[in-house]
Amino acid sequence: MKKAIVIGAGAAGLATAALLGREGYNVTVVEKNESIGGRSGELTVDGFRFDTGPSWYLMPDAFEHFFNLLGTTTDAELDMVDLDPAYRLFPEGNAAIDVNSGREEAIALFESIEKGAGQKLSNYLDSASETYQIAVDRFLYTTFSAIGPMLHKDVRNRLIKLAALLTQPLSKYVAKRFQDHRLRQILTYPAVFLSSHPDRTPALYHLMSHTDLVQGVRYPQGGFTAVMEAFESLARVNGARIFLHAEVTAITYSGGQTTGVRIRKPDGSASHLDADLVVSAADLHFTETRLLSPDMRSYDEKYFAGREPGLSTVLVMLGVKGKLPQLTHHNLLFSKDWDKDFTVVFDGPVTERPLQSSQSIYISMPSATDPSTAPEGDENLFILVPTPAIEELGRGDAYSAEASPAVETIAEAAIDQIASWCDIPDLRERIVVKRTLGPQDFAERYYAWRGGSIGPSHTLRQSAFFRGSNKSRKLDGLYYAGATTVPGVGVPMCLISAENVIKRVRGDRSPHQLES
Repeated sequence: MKKAIVIGAGAAGLATAALLGREGYNVTVVEKNESIGGRSGELTVDGFRFDTGPSWYLMPDAFEHFFNLLGTTTDAELDMVDLDPAYRLFPEGNAAIDVNSGREEAIALFESIEKGAGQKLSNYLDSASETYQIAVDRFLYTTFSAIGPMLHKDVRNRLIKLAALLTQPLSKYVAKRFQDHRLRQILTYPAVFLSSHPDRTPALYHLMSHTDLVQGVRYPQGGFTAVMEAFESLARVNGARIFLHAEVTAITYSGGQTTGVRIRKPDGSASHLDADLVVSAADLHFTETRLLSPDMRSYDEKYFAGREPGLSTVLVMLGVKGKLPQLTHHNLLFSKDWDKDFTVVFDGPVTERPLQSSQSIYISMPSATDPSTAPEGDENLFILVPTPAIEELGRGDAYSAEASPAVETIAEAAIDQIASWCDIPDLRERIVVKRTLGPQDFAERYYAWRGGSIGPSHTLRQSAFFRGSNKSRKLDGLYYAGATTVPGVGVPMCLISAENVIKRVRGDRSPHQLES
């Protein structure tokens, strides 16, 4: 059996290990941290269990396809719950709005807020669904190693439309169709899922509205920890060995061929693991600039200097005594003038925003759905505050003795904002657990470039062909998977990136999904 080593036991690493094992490889996964999951981690404090990473379960078809490849199904691996409402919107200065899953429900909501917006949304979702299907059929499950798939008649017949979607920003595309700022925000906030500024995100990504408004929003009981455990189980079932507390310090090679990796064991000793191929599911910048010698780098520092790292975040995890009926499972707080929120995160500080943090924030309250996340009668809050990808903002106290002053200030401001905007005046007095993570945590725990929490932005220059190759140009047998390579950020994209590694190894240049 040929040997394969996968660097990193996050979603992409575990998925790649499972698929390589299915291909007949003898697979070893090497993870520097104490647990699997990567950025999709877990923290338990005094009976409150927090996911510390992804919390939105979107693109269910990508999960189902991945599970099918490994001879199982989503229903067999996860206990899924449909969320109703899909999320609650708290627009600054306006009453809360519940957004339900389902095309007709969304159309009715839009019409109730802006006369004529229902039909406009119907047309918008038609386009989003069509574009989503083209993306699945032609762009996502491809290695971009050949131009042929891009010349297919499905693409040629829509070339003018696709060109228009690629060359105008999502924000303007939405603004042409809807007047009410709340409706515009509902359709443009998915840019944050892409680690992008709506003004720089191609309108092609309006396809994201298909994933939440049409496909709907679900939740796996146990959170994304349960999802990662399912991936781990499938990797092990397919023969993978997983080493924790083992850090890769170099990728080795001979004569242009990858030969394995050097690792540092928990006791500080070093050893070498032989392999016929290596897949790095670690951050691409870290892989290229820290694990490879300069002459073996496909992407050097000059390449990264011209890239956008995307956003980072301050994560605030709260255990709250008593129930919070004001909130639902997913909650979004949007400031009315949210252009300043994006400016401060992507371009620099403005006087109205403390310490370069956004006032448009996200709150997950999984205890509304999952009783395992909090003691009975209490609530679990996971708060995501977008910030610039700047390590100097510091770390939180989840894995350190204390939070940096900047992270602490941002966290405290978020608590006050939630208390005010969501009508929970006694929120602060009811907090019994509080932990935080900051950009420096992402840099130190996951070697994330510049402390980014999601991955590089999906601008036009950082999408598809322009995002970079998932195979080294200098070393045979070295491949890349995960959010920092193609096709992009998010757990579904990580699953697809794992499948695209298999296609690279096979020499498969088609845009089609592998057959189960």
